[in-house]
Amino acid sequence: MRLESFDYELPETLIAQHALPERSASRLMVVDRFRQQSADRADDPPSAAADPVTANALVRDLPHYLGENDVLVVNRSRVIPARLFVHRATGGKVELLFIRRRNDNDFEAWVRSIARLVPGELLHCRDVEGGERFEFVFVEQIGDREGVLRLQPRGGEALTLEEVFESLGHVPLPPYIRRPDEPGDRERYQTVFAREKGSVAAPTAGLHFDEPLLTALTERGVTIAPLILHIGPGTFSPLDDDHVEANRLQSELFEIPFSTVETIRDARASGRRIVAVGTTVTRALESAWSHGVFDGESPTGGVSGETDLFIYPGYQFKVVERMITNFHLPRSSLLLLVCAFLGREQTLDCYRSAVRKGYRFYSYGDAMLIR
Repeated sequence: MRLESFDYELPETLIAQHALPERSASRLMVVDRFRQQSADRADDPPSAAADPVTANALVRDLPHYLGENDVLVVNRSRVIPARLFVHRATGGKVELLFIRRRNDNDFEAWVRSIARLVPGELLHCRDVEGGERFEFVFVEQIGDREGVLRLQPRGGEALTLEEVFESLGHVPLPPYIRRPDEPGDRERYQTVFAREKGSVAAPTAGLHFDEPLLTALTERGVTIAPLILHIGPGTFSPLDDDHVEANRLQSELFEIPFSTVETIRDARASGRRIVAVGTTVTRALESAWSHGVFDGESPTGGVSGETDLFIYPGYQFKVVERMITNFHLPRSSLLLLVCAFLGREQTLDCYRSAVRKGYRFYSYGDAMLIR
């Protein structure tokens, strides 16, 4: 399978640069998955001009398109303001994007600098209120753009890494948002579910939910169940190999509490549908399936671990039956996951329809419900 088969044309003007003021005011494309698959099997296939979309609505209309007993699974990971700008002794600027912690003071980061850093080099952070209270030591290079850094005090009271991020960190907006982060992004690039810190990118399908919508869904009879998948920087990374099957994803931590395991187990037993809010939830649920928890093999606990599950066409979904997702980059692992769920041609037809109708794309863009 070739990666070039998962491409589409998108005018740059449709890439959302800011979020809408009201979360649930985003547009919602509704697609009936099985209707499309039935059309594929028909003797007379639909014309290329046929619109594959069932409805064009708003996210706030979601209760009309979900069943009374559906289970809506959300990701409550919280985005860390994990982008830092520091300086070399020469005054040169260095950009760091936190990836993962090794211990209390050491962490891995993407490093962007005009000149390659040298092990042992000190990097200073300026503009800390009360003066410089810390610096970073560049410990080692571990990849073409990754390195290990160590946080250490520089006189006065030392800061923790979390305090550094909160005081000086920038929201790690994806590169297709071609502007610096703004104060409003600290709140708007978080979901209303966000609790546990750990992601360097937002689970963007969840950005469309607000409290009035959650209330309406609950009144509809929809059960809302949380899990955690901490999104790593691999979400920014393009797939390197044109042979789809040869690509690998970076592993990410996930945790599904027993309450959610129990809810999903009961739903599966009673024929209620599992609706994943986003590709992160989908990967977590499908990864957890291999642990056997949804079939009653783990009667008293949840499940946690790391997942590098790469879902692309041909994958057979075990847990997720409906999905809410944003519109994703061409040739990305996220788009391939959606194609696996809906079908490649159907997905690309929907994307072409979204372009014709002026939908907003990517992290701050509009959403689609595949049911």
